[in-house]
Amino acid sequence: MTPRLSIVVPFSNVERYIEACLDSLARQTFGDFEAILVDDGSKDGSGDAARDFCGRDPRFRLITQENQGPGPARNAGIAQAQGDYLAFADGDDLVPRHAYEIMVRSLDETASQIAAGNARRFNNTAGVRQSWSHRLPFALDRPATDVYEHPRLALDRMVWNKLYRRTFWDQYRYEFPAMWYEDYPVSLRAYLDAVTVDCIAAPIYYWRERESGESITQHKLRYDNLADRVASAEMILDLIGRAPEAHDLVHKHLAEIDLVTVVQAFAAAADDELEPLVELGRRLSSRLDPRIVAAVPTFQRLEYEALEAGDAELLRRLARHRADGHPAVPARRHPARPWRYESQYPGLRDSRLPTDLYRLPRAELEVRAVTTELEWTAEALVLRGTAEIAHLEDPGLTVRMSLVCGRRSQRLRVTTTGAGFETRIPRSMLARLPGWASSAWISVELRSGLVRRRGHLGPGDVQYSLGDRVAGRWIQPVRTPDGRLSLQVRSDVPEVTGAEVDGDRLVLTGRIPSRMTAPTLRLARSAGDVQVPLRRQRGQVMDDFVAEVALDDLIDAVNPDDPFLDRTVLVPRLHDGDDRMLLLATGVRHGVLSPRGDRVISLTRSPAQYLNLAEGPLRVTADRVEVAGDRITVSGPRWPGVAYDRITWRRFLPNSDDGVDGPSRLTVDDHRWSADTDLADLAGGENWTLFAVSYAVQTDSFMLPALPTRAGPFALRSRSGILHLETD
Repeated sequence: MTPRLSIVVPFSNVERYIEACLDSLARQTFGDFEAILVDDGSKDGSGDAARDFCGRDPRFRLITQENQGPGPARNAGIAQAQGDYLAFADGDDLVPRHAYEIMVRSLDETASQIAAGNARRFNNTAGVRQSWSHRLPFALDRPATDVYEHPRLALDRMVWNKLYRRTFWDQYRYEFPAMWYEDYPVSLRAYLDAVTVDCIAAPIYYWRERESGESITQHKLRYDNLADRVASAEMILDLIGRAPEAHDLVHKHLAEIDLVTVVQAFAAAADDELEPLVELGRRLSSRLDPRIVAAVPTFQRLEYEALEAGDAELLRRLARHRADGHPAVPARRHPARPWRYESQYPGLRDSRLPTDLYRLPRAELEVRAVTTELEWTAEALVLRGTAEIAHLEDPGLTVRMSLVCGRRSQRLRVTTTGAGFETRIPRSMLARLPGWASSAWISVELRSGLVRRRGHLGPGDVQYSLGDRVAGRWIQPVRTPDGRLSLQVRSDVPEVTGAEVDGDRLVLTGRIPSRMTAPTLRLARSAGDVQVPLRRQRGQVMDDFVAEVALDDLIDAVNPDDPFLDRTVLVPRLHDGDDRMLLLATGVRHGVLSPRGDRVISLTRSPAQYLNLAEGPLRVTADRVEVAGDRITVSGPRWPGVAYDRITWRRFLPNSDDGVDGPSRLTVDDHRWSADTDLADLAGGENWTLFAVSYAVQTDSFMLPALPTRAGPFALRSRSGILHLETD
């Protein structure tokens, strides 16, 4: 019988990852598929692993070819595909269990030609996080839309987060070119041709990155690779004329991503490579809309203008400046026009470029004010952080801050030391916020000489801020989408005030608004909600409740929503008619709960302090960090059946998935483990991650409000729930 779905999987030299990729496909809840694996000339054991997998699952079959690149490999797979729908996956990535079921159901309901969904980036070091390039195109569900109505779709370069109707694919005769960056031209052309597209906000693809991060590799900066990147960009620029609505977005995207990548190659290029690189870069820069390029930041504008001028030596200096981490360069007053500020980037007055290009526009002399520490005292919410006007060095900077709610603004007292500040928001001031207020934020005004700038205070690295009750309302600091530190005012909302394990049940106690007529508690997950009985004791404004969750009802090892961490986050919500309300964790202070066989149920909290439950594999977990001088001690509960023979800080080699471990002293007793490290032993690396043999140690989310903090020469931070020691 012909399958409904064909999944084409090209791969080459991914022996370490191919088994996990294929397993994520085999576990799909939509099982009516064939997977066509295309071995594109692998030199390692990838082909053998794929062949073994095909022998175990008849839905998988393997074809081989000499190495020709991902485009021809995909074309070869498409030629063998028989399904009504067509999808793609790369051999080192993962597909969530419900992904194809969600997309097939969407196309069946809307009759669109394409379903496309959100994506996550992942690796052991950084955990799982939102893919930046898919954040805005797939922020919301948008059934039956198109690229003209939703122009941000034109920034979705990838082919693997989509499902295509095969009749649509064949009608337009799509074919991948034999080059790198081959998927963007095909994806964009398909978006332009489609009558409607279904946008899905749920993550339907997990995109792997190197453990060492998105560092620049020699392969990425080779001339032939860059030539393919430019050729792909030229195809995009030829196509985007069909969608004027997306013109500015695409030109800006190519200027900020692809053109910058070409310039980066100048940092290590040999002298005889400079001229060909200049010509290659000018092929792209000459096609970009000058109006769009004129609006990019000054440094990127200099890279563009240096290409246009053919100044290879300046391009090399700019590239090396960026490769050094793009260190901040202070601005200086123009010698003849003191009301102007010039950036001191490479090339000022000793290159072919006019000095006016180095003039900093007003927008770049912006307020940069971030929080580094947040603390509730008996009298106030205390915020500490740093504030500066970008590019200006002024130890005498004047800092003013105000609490803003609607049109109402109240001045705050600020003390400063250098670039550091402390401000206190009295509880009495928070108590006087109007009853209609849902949030407030902190405005910042900075003055340096004649320069005055206004902006807002951002949350910085403070990710899991603690909230507190003020005059009967809960005040919760959170990060807003526009980068502000917002103080959300919550009243008359469900709260969890206690949680404990009683035998095989999790008992949640709390309060719910008395106005709710028939509330039910549900734990939401992709495999289906878990219904939880709710006992209620009436009050005047808030009712007390008790909810007992059978822990075994939460265990579902075969249906994890997250294919990398092998876990599911269940989101508790109170349903009352059309209302669905999250539960605020006001009285819960500890997260790890109960092992159940080889799985564990944990209480977690979101950055906005809403309660979640997580079900996942039983692994080493940290719930306490202590820093004393130049020593750091991390500890956590000991679970039966879990190996505690090696827990250490690890750093990864550049452009590699191989790491180096630092020495630490491990202590394990019947109840807890601890790893004690002398930070001097880690001085040879810039970024260390806590590992338990093969995986990064997950941290209890309730300990995260104390981070970041200083640890000897490092800053101790959490990235997606994983501990990092980073040099500033």
